[in-house]
Amino acid sequence: EVQLVESGGGLVQAGGSLRLSCAASGFTLDDYAIGWFRQAPGKEREGVSCIRNDGTITFYADSVKGRFTISRDYNTVYLQMNSLKPEDTAVYICAADVLCSTVSDRRAIWGRGTQVTVSS
Repeated sequence: EVQLVESGGGLVQAGGSLRLSCAASGFTLDDYAIGWFRQAPGKEREGVSCIRNDGTITFYADSVKGRFTISRDYNTVYLQMNSLKPEDTAVYICAADVLCSTVSDRRAIWGRGTQVTVSS
């Protein structure tokens, strides 16, 4: 079965750090761009970051620049989140597609998400 599985979420105090992982199962990420998204209750899904298949980074949301870092190795993509704020609280979801410009499309491969909660 082709799927993406996120892990690494949890409860952390403001100012703390978490590292999220997005692991591929049933396929390899070599030819895919990976995007991280987040969705807080009552809010629209927001694009957080995207990394191309060649490892170049195309995008960070303004709200996370300087605090979050996206990276990838063989079949996993990571999102290192530092200096976390309560407003970072959301379900974080990864998605895979050929291009970062299409990774938000419903036809992309989507994970189910991992909850990140930042307490003040």
